Amino acid sequence: MSRGTLDAIASLPEPVRGRFGEFGGQYVAETLMPAIAELELAWRAARGDAAFWAEVDALLADYVGRPSRLYRARRLSASVGADVWLKREDLNHTGAHKINNCIGQAVLARRMGKRRLIAETGAGQHGVATATVAALFGLPCEIYMGAEDVVRQALNVERMRLLGATVHAVESGTRTLKDAMNEALRDWVTNVGDTFYLIGSVAGPHPYPWMVRDLQSVIGREARAQILEGAGRLPDACVACVGGGSNAGGLFAPFIADAGVQLVGVEAAGEGVATGRHAATLGAGRVGVLHGSKSYVLTRPDGQIAHAHSISAGLDYPGVGPEHAAWKEQGRVRYVARTDDEALAALERLARTEGILCALETAHAIAALDEVAAAVGPTGIIIVGLSGRGDKDMVTVAQRRQT
Repeated sequence: MSRGTLDAIASLPEPVRGRFGEFGGQYVAETLMPAIAELELAWRAARGDAAFWAEVDALLADYVGRPSRLYRARRLSASVGADVWLKREDLNHTGAHKINNCIGQAVLARRMGKRRLIAETGAGQHGVATATVAALFGLPCEIYMGAEDVVRQALNVERMRLLGATVHAVESGTRTLKDAMNEALRDWVTNVGDTFYLIGSVAGPHPYPWMVRDLQSVIGREARAQILEGAGRLPDACVACVGGGSNAGGLFAPFIADAGVQLVGVEAAGEGVATGRHAATLGAGRVGVLHGSKSYVLTRPDGQIAHAHSISAGLDYPGVGPEHAAWKEQGRVRYVARTDDEALAALERLARTEGILCALETAHAIAALDEVAAAVGPTGIIIVGLSGRGDKDMVTVAQRRQT
């Protein structure tokens, strides 16, 4: 398995001098550059090492439960008018795609001799996955989470604490994911010698967008093989939600070279893009620098980073991974947006047709299915990245349904 993984990873494009086109880079404090350089060297060595992938593959199979299933959603298909298949990342240990990346980074951290893990989290799934691998590897772990998200995602906060992690509620700024990432970066600067910063998305300074995309590409690599086996051909479209973009990046990357496969990323339109209360970074943002990387960002009229809003804690980030920005500029991926209300309706639609309660993040992708189905037609095949399960969101959903 590891040899096949090594070959598949080697086939994915490598950023040129740390950039995907004009996007990416390393916009970090001078004190962090030695750590960034150390990480890049370690990742390059691990990426080309079959022994690294053998360890990662074994953990993904035996601990996470991969491969995740590609499920043909027949009743949902009948509802939207196309053949819909769900890539079931919700079936992973911890209930989301985040564990894929955390396993890989934790193995890398151990190879580098790092003795402490830190992470940022919004929806809490990355925090849970980081706390999980920290417990598995016997490492202390500290998680930074916006105070607003701590309230919204109380279940995941308790899960992190039970796993032994220290959770810091960040009260500064908008009290959400952006501010959690700011605090995690400050921690890393202070403790750079023994600490590994386990970033949860394809954002941040190089090599993180490259590394996380490669680790999450297991989603698309599996889905590609599974649809060829199950349907006898490639899909007409792949659809996934986009916040920072790791779930979508992992699904899309192995299909980028397949020109006949439409790729659709779905951002959070919040209360409507026209209201200003949204997280549609690629649809309504502009090029800028955030958290060490050049990409699209949401800004206020004065040029400062704007507050992003979504009912989904995992999507209300005012930036996006630089490779997504490059895919947008190249026209390879089409990015659309769906509102809070549309996501809630889609969550209920999936629950009523397939008996699956998905995360609010995933619900945004489900909400775009009618549009994608109209484009591919009734015989078209659509793969949806079902990034996580919805247990964590049930309090939010219940509160909205009661209003």
